[in-house]
Amino acid sequence: MVLNFLSPALAWPNTLPSTLSSSLTFTVCGAAIFFLSWLASKALSSPARNLPYPPGPPPKDFISGNARELSESKLWFPMADWAAKYGITLLGPIMHLRSFNTHMVVLNSFDDAMEILEKRSNNYSDRPYVPMIEMVGWTFTTAFKRYGPDWHAHRRLMHQTFRPAASVEYRPTQVEKVNDMLHCMLETPEDYMAHIKTLAASIVMSAMYGYKVSPKNDYFTELAEAGMSVLSNAFYPGAAVVNILPILRYLPAWFPGTDFHRVGKEGLVTITKMQDVPYKYVRDNIAAGTASPCFVTAVFESCKTEEEHTLLKEIAATGYAAGADTTVSSLGTFMYAMAMFPEVQKKAQEELDRVIGQDRLVNYDDEHSLPYIQALVREVFRWRPVLPLGVFHSSVAEDVFKGYYIPKGTSIVANVWAITRDPVRYPNPEEFNPDRFFVDENTLNKDDMTYTFGFGRRVCPGRHLATATVWLSMATILMAFDIRPPKDASGKDIALDVEYTGGLISHPKPFKCSLTPRSDRMRQLIVDLKNSSSL
Repeated sequence: MVLNFLSPALAWPNTLPSTLSSSLTFTVCGAAIFFLSWLASKALSSPARNLPYPPGPPPKDFISGNARELSESKLWFPMADWAAKYGITLLGPIMHLRSFNTHMVVLNSFDDAMEILEKRSNNYSDRPYVPMIEMVGWTFTTAFKRYGPDWHAHRRLMHQTFRPAASVEYRPTQVEKVNDMLHCMLETPEDYMAHIKTLAASIVMSAMYGYKVSPKNDYFTELAEAGMSVLSNAFYPGAAVVNILPILRYLPAWFPGTDFHRVGKEGLVTITKMQDVPYKYVRDNIAAGTASPCFVTAVFESCKTEEEHTLLKEIAATGYAAGADTTVSSLGTFMYAMAMFPEVQKKAQEELDRVIGQDRLVNYDDEHSLPYIQALVREVFRWRPVLPLGVFHSSVAEDVFKGYYIPKGTSIVANVWAITRDPVRYPNPEEFNPDRFFVDENTLNKDDMTYTFGFGRRVCPGRHLATATVWLSMATILMAFDIRPPKDASGKDIALDVEYTGGLISHPKPFKCSLTPRSDRMRQLIVDLKNSSSL
């Protein structure tokens, strides 16, 4: 789903122009010298800190610290390796890195993440300053708002709208869109990922704006994809040279090596459209008396000032852009896992057949009668987490944790990838095994994988809507289809080894699989549902 039209301009360091002259080198060195002088003066005026930083990989050099290591797009892999090499001590897997004057603490265990981000959330609910995020305009979203009044206003309205009881209101739309997806998969199973993308976009766009997504070339969906591309490429410290050395932001746009100014302006145009265009669509429909009920229409009349309209527009765009992308990633992982692990697929289908039968499709009333499907959803979230490093937090004030010093303004990373690979918490972590979530044959444990949606006050408020979409989609697809890996010319299954993208949200790269209806009865049921919905 994520477009890559900005990747060449944002990548570091491999895609910096080959013609880069000594001017940029002088610029960077000059900036580094300036920063070093500033750091020295700051150190002289600050009281000495006797406690050590947490352990971590040694810096490559005194000035840049670990900046080069932090340029990896799939940073969760080296972070897990560093934790094993430098961070596992008697005090636990906590790790420190530094990029110039920016400190980073990585939490590689569930207990440490809970202690810092949940129990001490009053100090760790801010977001770090990431220059490219601000330059491209992504600070509008709830997820990246700095801790303060604006964020509190966002959070309050998001929780009112997407709390569990309120999320139930969207279920008729979710059922309708999942049934539409089934029919599309029946017609063109080879395009299953396109149908999943349409499903995810349709639910979010209907919920936020009352808008019906076109199956192909939908302008609003393309805007969201473009916006998510800007975000994914701009977020991590290694994404752009200005993130590595933020002081470069203040150089003029004509200066050599400052192409990030152009990228920022182009990204800002995309992000502005992503907010304005769908909001104007609803606003015009409200004026014409043709608007469909949705999140924006429910709140619109209470907005008395332009500032309140801006708040509503920002919150709607938050769900519109991010909600669909994370659902697509989870359902892509589900399809991959089912093609890879037929024994898991068979067990899930046996539960569905036993509880539901073959005369109807699953619905939300069946959820608590299908514990294995619930466990399957949890295992998808665990096996390939959508946000392997979550979204970084930041410390509001200095702190001490397990005898280590954490400065004010430190970026705090919950390494969700490492947590989901903890062999104590999840034995044989690379194995896809929903049974790990059972305490006995029919009783699930308390590990509902909520932490994959974030920690503390920054947990994703749309998680209930997203999980409900994923649950219904998985259960319905399994009722309707058998999922198999592709076959070679001789008819043998081709082993799948799917690579995942880097960036903020990790997606499985495109792969082929086979979808066939489980029975003629099920095929006819899908057709009948489509025909009845068209009446």
